[in-house]
Amino acid sequence: MNERYDGFLMILIGVVVIILLVWRLNRWLISPGISQLPGVPINERIQDHPAIELMEREGYDVIGGKVKINLTFDTDELTLQSRLFIDYVASDDNGDLYLVKLSRDRLPMDFTGSGIRDRLMPFMVMYPECAGLLYIDLNENAVRRVTMEWSDEEWTLNDD
Repeated sequence: MNERYDGFLMILIGVVVIILLVWRLNRWLISPGISQLPGVPINERIQDHPAIELMEREGYDVIGGKVKINLTFDTDELTLQSRLFIDYVASDDNGDLYLVKLSRDRLPMDFTGSGIRDRLMPFMVMYPECAGLLYIDLNENAVRRVTMEWSDEEWTLNDD
């Protein structure tokens, strides 16, 4: 009688292991790919700027200076080049990293969903290991923390 329970227990453990393996394989297949970029670029040279004092007052430590990210786009006819700039890299008390963008007078930031998407999302998508982005508005003496979450929810119009 004891051997019957041993066999049943072995079959049960086997079924559980197979279910877990199938579940992990499915999660691995539908998960987003690993970022092809190296980690967050940190420039050891940090130029002095009034924004550094403002970030430190808000509890952030500046750990990296200005970084230029070169981009190349291949189209059917042309190869196009552009670049993005990160003004600073900062960390908070928990050690989370934040990319920092400074406000620009000639290019004001529109704090709407589409404005943030168009101007700031490329940085957060390029470096998903960052906790977010700090937008420093020197005119208002404000540090705005911007984070982003993906939603699997489909947005549909109400077809009443």
